[in-house]
Amino acid sequence: MRAEVESYCHSCLRCIQRKTLPTRTAPMSHLQSQGPMDLVCIDFLCLEPDASRQGNILIVTDHFTRYAQAFSTKDQRAPTVAKVLMEKFFVHYGLPRRIHSDQGRDFESRLVGQLLELLGIQKTRTTPYHPQGDAQPERFNRTLLNMLGTLSNVEKQSWSRHIATLVHAYNSTESDATGYSPYRLMFGREARLPVDLAFGLSLDQTSVASHRNYVDRLRKNLASAFEQARLTSGNREQRNKRNYDLKVRIQDLQPGDRVLLKNLGAAARHKLADRWSSQVYIVCKQLPGLPVYQIRPDGKAGPLKNWHRNHLLPLREAVRMPVGDELPLPNPPAPRLPPVTRSQQTRVVEESERDSEEESYCLDWMRSPEPEEVVVVPERWESNLRPEAPEFLLEVPETVEIPEALEFQLEVPEAVGSRLS
Repeated sequence: MRAEVESYCHSCLRCIQRKTLPTRTAPMSHLQSQGPMDLVCIDFLCLEPDASRQGNILIVTDHFTRYAQAFSTKDQRAPTVAKVLMEKFFVHYGLPRRIHSDQGRDFESRLVGQLLELLGIQKTRTTPYHPQGDAQPERFNRTLLNMLGTLSNVEKQSWSRHIATLVHAYNSTESDATGYSPYRLMFGREARLPVDLAFGLSLDQTSVASHRNYVDRLRKNLASAFEQARLTSGNREQRNKRNYDLKVRIQDLQPGDRVLLKNLGAAARHKLADRWSSQVYIVCKQLPGLPVYQIRPDGKAGPLKNWHRNHLLPLREAVRMPVGDELPLPNPPAPRLPPVTRSQQTRVVEESERDSEEESYCLDWMRSPEPEEVVVVPERWESNLRPEAPEFLLEVPETVEIPEALEFQLEVPEAVGSRLS
């Protein structure tokens, strides 16, 4: 009996949607790059607008060398992204072989896609709601925020003016992941800094007889640095993967398996919302070398979606599917709103909070007034008034003269009297 009850509860779709907790089911994997400008990762970082109305930072990092650049912008529109990449990055560092980003509207726009196709750059993207797929820009965002946070209150009002120097300091510092500074791996030498001039230091005392000797020596130094960086980075990645995989419950999916998709975004912010969506999907295939699966809605040919394994919940054959009256009611269609960027989302949230405060303030007049304070009088209360005081004595005269009854005579006119008679 107990086994039947447990089996019945485990096969309840409503219970599965609400009570099943997400777990790590895919081992850690890393993006691979073979050298400088082989893979470039980009992302946007939103901040409070400064005095020059700059409120966004476009982060561009080279995956192999960890070399980073940050460009402040006023918005996150596709023309801004295309212009900054072309005029501030490509013309200085050359064209990368691949560019990797999330699925933001600015990066997935037709304009950016046509620009990259024209320049012969391959575009890759992360799966939805999986920032771990673009780890380097996300990690650099935290580093840059910590550096900007150390500025004084006056300097923070114009933080966009300090980005270039802070990023240069980061590129000139040795990275724990590679053992070299990003600047050395990118350009083959260490950056000459003001501190070197202050102490009279020279990074390289050897003279160069010809350009050919310089090129040969540079190639040799870079080859040695690249090999050492690969070893250091590989060891660090293996250590991180070993620690991460300790809490992973590996469960592969096969084509034809039924799965539920994790509730993400605005639908998952409600406390009473289900953790998993009610729509059942069918696994089509697994992308080669990645814990990413292509799925489609059950009973339909499309649309096809690519989702990370951690966002999918497999369903057993014994799970009871709702039929007839048990089917969930369709949600009413949401009004179509114009696209909102990351920076606009922050302002929308602030305005909604402000509106809620105003509504609560306007509704104060509808609330019942607070009860007035009641003064408690002690039971044994003695008055300080004296009964024998003259103002409390009633003065009554000893004799009262009552006047005699008055006699009234009524005089009736003759005309009225004759009529009465």
